[in-house]
Amino acid sequence: MIGELLSGMAHSSGPGFVGVSLIFIYLAWILVIGCIRVKEAMDEDHH
Repeated sequence: MIGELLSGMAHSSGPGFVGVSLIFIYLAWILVIGCIRVKEAMDEDHH
């Protein structure tokens, strides 16, 4: 699936290339924030 996106991105127009790049950045941001939240939750004191 990611290979198809990258292949399509390589053959797309300028705006399409930018759009797919922004999608990848957004997904990476979601993963980073999710990992940070999980780490914070694990470090919390449980009583």
